[in-house]
Amino acid sequence: MRDYYSQSIVAMAEYIKKNKCTVRQCAAAFGVGKSTVHSYMRTKLKYMDVDLYDEVQSVLDYNLSVRHLRGGESTKKRYEKQKNNS
Repeated sequence: MRDYYSQSIVAMAEYIKKNKCTVRQCAAAFGVGKSTVHSYMRTKLKYMDVDLYDEVQSVLDYNLSVRHLRGGESTKKRYEKQKNNS
């Protein structure tokens, strides 16, 4: 059972690294919660594969640094959609 979790953690990390995706996108792709993905990537992966951990952290740190921009774009699209529907 432990081997299954190890494989799934590495698979999630590889997915994030390959696709440069967010925690939410990874969680949706693997059918788990975003808290689970975040916990695996921030804590457990460090003890399994340090190099992969560093690469994934750089992707997650980038996503954290641009989240306010993504939020602004999302809000802009929502209000434009509401304006067009009125």
